[in-house]
Amino acid sequence: MISPLVIDAVRTPLGRGKAGGALSEVHPTDLLSTALAAIVERSGIDPGAVDDVIVGCVSQVAEQAGAVGRIAWLSAGFPEQVPSTTVDRRCGSSQQAIHFAAQGIASGAYDIVIAAGVESMSRVPMFTARLDKDPYGPRFHARYKEGLIPQGIAAELVAARWKITREDMDAFSVQSHLRAARACELGYFGNEIVPVDIAGKPLERDETIRPSTSLDRLSKLEPSFIDAGAERRFPDIRWSVTAGNSSQLADGAAAMLLMSESAAARLGMKPRARFVAFDVVGDDPIQMLTAPMPSTHRALRKAGLSVGQIDLFEVNEAFASVPLAWLKEFHVDPDRVNPSGGAVALGHPLGASGGRIMATLLNGLERVSGRYGLQTMCEAGGLANTTIIERLS
Repeated sequence: MISPLVIDAVRTPLGRGKAGGALSEVHPTDLLSTALAAIVERSGIDPGAVDDVIVGCVSQVAEQAGAVGRIAWLSAGFPEQVPSTTVDRRCGSSQQAIHFAAQGIASGAYDIVIAAGVESMSRVPMFTARLDKDPYGPRFHARYKEGLIPQGIAAELVAARWKITREDMDAFSVQSHLRAARACELGYFGNEIVPVDIAGKPLERDETIRPSTSLDRLSKLEPSFIDAGAERRFPDIRWSVTAGNSSQLADGAAAMLLMSESAAARLGMKPRARFVAFDVVGDDPIQMLTAPMPSTHRALRKAGLSVGQIDLFEVNEAFASVPLAWLKEFHVDPDRVNPSGGAVALGHPLGASGGRIMATLLNGLERVSGRYGLQTMCEAGGLANTTIIERLS
């Protein structure tokens, strides 16, 4: 099999995904074109040699309704002959874009691919497309008669199943902000963040990190997802998921350059990592956020590795209960999981998060001279992607 290689990975800073956020005045295609331009410029490749641009984006409506990757590529001034396509695997969209790009190289279909992701949650809010229309149909409703639930209630079910308390989630969230703030101050994000120009002034740091977050402040927040119907359906829930122990809405984009071994050798590129294993799996669509557990087990089996052989883990912090449940399942050193903080502190720009996390994982492995890194992501509908990479000296 042709071994897919990671040449480079970049991301934009993350802005708060609401009106007035640092990136809220930037069109999503311009945000993505910034990341695409940076990955081409940093590598020095001929953009006309790229075989495909595969982009993750969740809310493909309004300003993200076009072929967002194609528009961003052309907006960057790059050759018209390079194609692009858009992937929606919910929160794992750009992680899935990375999988498709690497698998295309492994199959021999591609030599050089850019996998990317974008989401502007300030300009294209979640659920914009629904407009009070039911996205399901009568056969789906016949199978799941009690109906699906919001992800926040699913996070409550995860907390209950794995016996995770409100105090556990709040403490984890404070830690996420402190880790992210420390990573920012020590320059850990310096090799992955590319600035975004805003009215002639570059945004170079994530806007979302709150180092002053404290247990006392988080303890005063009310649960976000409780309502009378949910109380009747789930009478045993303790209702502990809040805005403070959930991921932040965010704007951002990310891009990764992948090559085959032969293309990298021909162009004199120094690869930073190779792909070892991929997995995507479905699980219960009601509990919804549990799939990272079976997906992690499957990816480790495919790689022929034990959890003890993985040096760093990135488990997306969609809600604090998810990585805490994952930690209870795998019993790894918590210091090896999201060591630079996660989506609770940095934000979760849905379509871009997989690429953002992969850039952070790659730089983290290089910083600690680790060999293997594992990334996993819960996704709406009871899905999860897991990726294992190996750092190359």
